[in-house]
Amino acid sequence: MLEKPKKKKKKQNIVLDFLLYAFLRVLVVILLLFDIETNLRTARYLGRLLWKHYHRGRDRALSNLRASFPEESEEWIQKTGKKSFEHLAMFGMDALLMPSIVKKHNWRDYSRFKNTEYTKWLMKEGKGVLLVTPHYANFEIIGYMMGLFGFDIYSIARPLDNKFINNWLYGQRQRHSQTIIDKKGATEMMSKITAEGATLGFIADQDAGRKGIFVDFFGRKASTYKSIALLAIMNGVPVIAGGSRRIDNSFFFEIEAVRMIFPDDWKDKDDPVRWITQEYTKAFEDFIRKDPTQYWWLHRRWKHRPKEELQQTQQKVV
Repeated sequence: MLEKPKKKKKKQNIVLDFLLYAFLRVLVVILLLFDIETNLRTARYLGRLLWKHYHRGRDRALSNLRASFPEESEEWIQKTGKKSFEHLAMFGMDALLMPSIVKKHNWRDYSRFKNTEYTKWLMKEGKGVLLVTPHYANFEIIGYMMGLFGFDIYSIARPLDNKFINNWLYGQRQRHSQTIIDKKGATEMMSKITAEGATLGFIADQDAGRKGIFVDFFGRKASTYKSIALLAIMNGVPVIAGGSRRIDNSFFFEIEAVRMIFPDDWKDKDDPVRWITQEYTKAFEDFIRKDPTQYWWLHRRWKHRPKEELQQTQQKVV
């Protein structure tokens, strides 16, 4: 079977990129004239518009929800999907305004922490910690807050195509002691950073392609990166799964550590890489089930399928 040729990367239009960047900078100035709750109401409205007009994303979200919650009614599926688009738009508003709003002196006005004391102690101990979180609510505030408190934290991220916007957003976060590492070429740096005792943060629920390890996630196999588990095993550092949940559609978040996985937990496992990956993925699922409306159901989490599943599908067709 011939592989599809890779699509050529679209050439960036520098002038258009700069104009978009300039528009965003002006937009932020205008948005800051209003209180954050007013801006979030606007964001929810934009999210409803996105739900109405972005058909491909809506269909993907509905498909993922139906497969993940087969016991729920179609009315519940539609309502949850629509709400998830509102939360997606609110996250966009958060990302633009968060550095201008949340400061070291007022963080209690916008967040509270749950089950995080031991995690913070481990981070301060300086022996290395891996923090993992899903695409849920305002996941960026976790790394932002840790940097604000002076923790030595690095976040792995894929840079935005627009370099002007990318440098601006990353620069704002790095001014608060959070270091952003480009996902491309990060492999060589991760082990060194961890060995030096810093904390590495990952958004750990992306589809990892055909070479990923397939673990259970909402009743289906999901391709997941092996690198987090391998890094933990190689350096003997804990993996801590957590998340940030928005409270009452407001700019207020409960940041929670939901699962701690230590080297002693996996030392007697036959397949520690798979076990670690499944453990934090299950922690994500449990966290998301408490309020599924805040998860990014439109992203292609189950894009790639295991070989045995594809073989069974082909046999049925034959």
